[in-house]
Formats: sequence, structure tokens, C-alpha cells
Amino acid sequence: MPGTVVITGGSRGIGAATAMLAARRGWHVALSYRERPDAARQVVQRCEQAGVRALAVQADVADADDVQRLFDTVGDELGAPNALVNNAGIVGPRQRLEDFATERIERVVAVNLVGTILCTRAAVRRMSVRHGGSGGAIVNVSSRAAVLGSANEYVDYAAAKAGVDTLTVGLSRELAEDGIRVNAVRPGLIDTEIHAPGRLERLSRTSPLGRPGKAEEVAAAILWLLSDEASYTTGALVDVGGGW
Repeated sequence: MPGTVVITGGSRGIGAATAMLAARRGWHVALSYRERPDAARQVVQRCEQAGVRALAVQADVADADDVQRLFDTVGDELGAPNALVNNAGIVGPRQRLEDFATERIERVVAVNLVGTILCTRAAVRRMSVRHGGSGGAIVNVSSRAAVLGSANEYVDYAAAKAGVDTLTVGLSRELAEDGIRVNAVRPGLIDTEIHAPGRLERLSRTSPLGRPGKAEEVAAAILWLLSDEASYTTGALVDVGGGW
């Protein structure tokens, strides 16, 4: 089903790996980023080397106006998207709940949950057959933290990702008649920049597989969920967690 895919937070980590794999499989790629324009440009260049069109748009997914501009730009440059990967996400410092600043709580929920809702709304308005679109697929990047809770570290992040899980299930039912499948992947301990120093090494030893995962392993699951091979899969929460 290759066409145009929008990948939020696509300049690094899982988002960048997903963008490059999508390009190799024939998707035109639009990625959003909030910081690091040089990294975003590098991902675009690598996508273009695969023979597809690609662009990067600076946008804060928690800002409705930025989201509108992101999707307008994609439509103007690449055509209407038929796939969305809600990947943008953040965590705060490792802390207990009583030490959280209010600003941290608001930002973590805004990016991880509200941003996913805003981007999905924009995509549905363009993809839904009831709005003249051709349908498509949405994959939300959740986390195994939604199940495990991230006690003493990131309970706000875990709670926001649990909201993403619920959103995935609800929208899979709401959007089925719109021609849109909605699924999620829930990565476990993945070797990306999101982890505090030393956390990856400390926790990877306790994983059933004995190692952290790679961003490319999560990207492979995402691309399968976007593909026609997953045409009868919607509302699924696919764990990519090494056994956790």
C-alpha cells in the first residue's frame, strides 16, 4: 500500500528508522521534528537516496496550528497522506510523582497523548473515505510502560501512553467504516536517546532476551502494520519488548 506516510518525531530514534525503512519500501516520507534540523535533513537525504520524495517540517505536535501547517505542507508537497505514524514522544527526568513540576506533567501529556490526538484528527480529515479520502492506516507508537507503569521514573509518561493504547482501540472501531486501520506498537527497552545515562545498560540485563532492542526492530513492526499484509489487523497493540 505504499503512498505518502507522515511520521512525527522522525529525525532520530524509532522515527528515523521508520522513515528510512518506509522509503526503502517505496513510501514517500514526510517527517516532523521539533529540534535538530540537521538531523532531520540527514534523514530526508537518506530517504531520497532510496528513490522516493521526502520532506521535513518543523512542528510541535502539541500545537494545533503547527499540526495543521504540517499536514497542509504534506498535502501541497507530497499529496494527501494515506498513512500516519504517531511517534513523537518525550519523558521528563527520572523522578517520583511528588517531585514532578506541573510544567513537566503538562508537557509530557501534551506531547505523548494530546499530540497523538491532534495529528490523528488531521490525518482522518484527509484520509477518511467519508471526507473524500482513500483510507489508509495509522500506527501509534505507545510503550510497554503503559503496562508496566514506570514506577519511580516516568509514571506520567506511562499514563499518557496508556491513553494512547485506549485511543488506539477506540479509534480502530470508530474509523473502520472510514477505511482506516488503527494499531499500535509498544516498544520496550530500545537503544535510543530517550534513556537517562546508564538506564539502558542497567535494565537490559533483566530483559528475557538479555539485550535492548534496536530502533530498526520496532520500525519493522510499524511497516508491517502499515502494509497490506496487515489488512485484517486493526485495534492491535503489538509488543516489541524483548519478552517484557
